[in-house]
Amino acid sequence: MKAKIRWVEQAMFVGESGSGHAIVMDGPPEFGGQDLGIRPMEMLLLGMGGCTAFDVVLILNRGKHVVEKCTIELEAERSDTPPKVFTHITINYVIEGKNLTEKTVQRAIDLSAEKYCSASIMLGQVATIAHEFKIINTD
Repeated sequence: MKAKIRWVEQAMFVGESGSGHAIVMDGPPEFGGQDLGIRPMEMLLLGMGGCTAFDVVLILNRGKHVVEKCTIELEAERSDTPPKVFTHITINYVIEGKNLTEKTVQRAIDLSAEKYCSASIMLGQVATIAHEFKIINTD
């Protein structure tokens, strides 16, 4: 896996993934940014959310469960002093579909958290991570 970061101006950078996708990152105005892009730590949190969302939907689909929607909300706390690492992250899953049970959704979340989601497992080395979920059955 490769990535490239290019400084644009002030506190703005463009990151390009090895697969050729780009994203603008910008700092807050108090650090010279123009607030025109995502902050790097926000992107780290989004990456973790995307990683676990991918896992959970894939695991449920492979188990022949019908997932119609999946939304994940993340909330993170950071330490007050540098390095301002994440200290606590809450992941709240809202999964909508047919014939979903608490047992199957919990199993998918556990597999993601403990085995498959590299981002969650890595960030779990420095932060406590809580998982919550809500199921909306559309039967």
